[in-house]
Amino acid sequence: PQKTSFHRSQTLGYKNGFAFSRLPTVGIGRERLYVNQLSQAELDELSKRPMLTYRQAKQAPPSGFIPAHVAFDKKILKFDAYFQEDVPLSAEEHYRIRQVAIYYYLEDDSMSVIEPVVQNSGLLQGKLIRRHRVPKNDGGDHYHWKDLNRGMNITMYGRLYRIVDCDPFTQVFLESQGIELNPPEKMVFDPYTELRRMPMHKYVTPSDFDQLKQFLTYDKQVLRFYAMWDDTDSIFGENRPYIIHYYLADDTVEVREVYKQNDGRDPFPILIKRQRLPKTFVDKKKTFPSCVLEISDQEVLEWYTAKDFAVGKSTTLLGRTFFIYDCDEFTRNFYRDKFGITDFQPVEIKKKPLEEVPQVIPPYNGFGVLEDSLQNCFSLLPKPPRKDVIKMLENDHRVLRYQVALESPNPEDRKRRFILSYFLSNDMISIYEPPVRNSGIIGGKYLGKTRVAKPGSTTENVMYYEPSDLTIGSTIEVFGHRFVITDADEYVLNYMESNAESFPMATLQSLRDHFRPRQVLKETAKSDIPMLGTSDQEMDELIVQVREEMKLHKYLNNKSIQEAFLQCDKDGSGILDKAKFLALCDSLSVPTNSFLVNKLIDLCSCGEDKINYRDFLRAFPC
Repeated sequence: PQKTSFHRSQTLGYKNGFAFSRLPTVGIGRERLYVNQLSQAELDELSKRPMLTYRQAKQAPPSGFIPAHVAFDKKILKFDAYFQEDVPLSAEEHYRIRQVAIYYYLEDDSMSVIEPVVQNSGLLQGKLIRRHRVPKNDGGDHYHWKDLNRGMNITMYGRLYRIVDCDPFTQVFLESQGIELNPPEKMVFDPYTELRRMPMHKYVTPSDFDQLKQFLTYDKQVLRFYAMWDDTDSIFGENRPYIIHYYLADDTVEVREVYKQNDGRDPFPILIKRQRLPKTFVDKKKTFPSCVLEISDQEVLEWYTAKDFAVGKSTTLLGRTFFIYDCDEFTRNFYRDKFGITDFQPVEIKKKPLEEVPQVIPPYNGFGVLEDSLQNCFSLLPKPPRKDVIKMLENDHRVLRYQVALESPNPEDRKRRFILSYFLSNDMISIYEPPVRNSGIIGGKYLGKTRVAKPGSTTENVMYYEPSDLTIGSTIEVFGHRFVITDADEYVLNYMESNAESFPMATLQSLRDHFRPRQVLKETAKSDIPMLGTSDQEMDELIVQVREEMKLHKYLNNKSIQEAFLQCDKDGSGILDKAKFLALCDSLSVPTNSFLVNKLIDLCSCGEDKINYRDFLRAFPC
């Protein structure tokens, strides 16, 4: 039959002001309900609670997908493990146990191995394996958390690790995943480290001597001796005073130094710290390293006691001999009561006279002025040598200038000309080379102002060059280079003539002979006689003077000069152009800048641009 009633039973009730739901007793339209008669959809329809809205509330959407790096963020499995490392080159240990912590990161299945840092271990500790996916085998598989458990061995990069335990979080996580954990094991410790932590055994042999009684009886009682250490046999040695303290409470000895005001020594008062000093050693091998090992009672046969110290006797303490020359009043009373000694006459110490050590001046090294360098041998703070102030004031700005030529087997060096300046205020010499264009040699300062010693002089007897040594034609040696004086200023001659008593006659005469031809030419030039009418006698005199001057230029080869001029004169006329003549002279190193040579060229001139070289060659005979 067709259903005509669609009534629903009441499922909402109120009790004590609170709403509660009830199960329906009848079906729709008051139909009878049987067991499992209603479908799940009908039950859901009947169990719907009335809402105050016009429609049913929307159901919440299902939860979204959560990735592993979010679900397992900061969730780490920690395992306690250790590995064994061989120690081949050690007599105290053959292997070493190193404890590590294995971390497994659930978010990306990576692993890391970290060893706790132990101070003063001498090992590179910390992160042993960085965080990454650790390969399990050669097939490309990697370790997973399912492969880790307590009480098992795992191999990572050829090193075998033994997992002994894990933390509580790791245990809960693995059990929640259905993994049965092995029972935990005890952590294995390094045997050598545990041995170092154990206290060292000290074996003390009981003695019949009551040290406590000695301490209580002689506490704060000290014997004082005044001693002297003679160290004059060593270099810079001397007699040094010391005070020896002997402590009766424990038979220890202390040696203190005695310092005086402004003695120049650092304030380290204790020479030997308070300790028991051995007197006689047990016979032992010479190879026994007693200098680096502590001395015990087994190596010492006898120690120093109070009876080993006496006034007027020498005592050797640790290889150093001290002579005791006096003691204090308490020490005298102690020895008088204890040992019955009454002779405490102090010994007078006589100081040995110091031996005068002769001062040895080292040889001159060539740097700086000799007098200035010598001051370093006389004082730690060298003072500049004394200067002759009166001489400096009288001869200030007075300089003697000479023209010198360099003696050298090199033809290019023989052409070089220098200006030698002698400063009368301090007897110093400087050499300057005038620049010559197209010569290929950079001119300028050749030698700075310095005093030049003569050849053969020594540091004990130094002889410097003086104005009397600088004569025309003389040779001077300057630090291995030889120079020949070829010319000088007229001021040199005037100065020496005005101070003739200070210079030898030979020096003055050489300058007069050198300047005489110039003075004759000057007087002739001032007179009214024309130069063109020069007589043959004057020409001959001038040629003789040029020959004498050319003797100073030893590098000139007269034969080569004549052959060069004859070869240059193609037509054999004996006349050459002046420009060609001067160029040929320069190539042959003829000093055309000399006054006499320049005058001879003027006398040999034939017109303005022609020169009779035959008369000129008379000054250069073969």
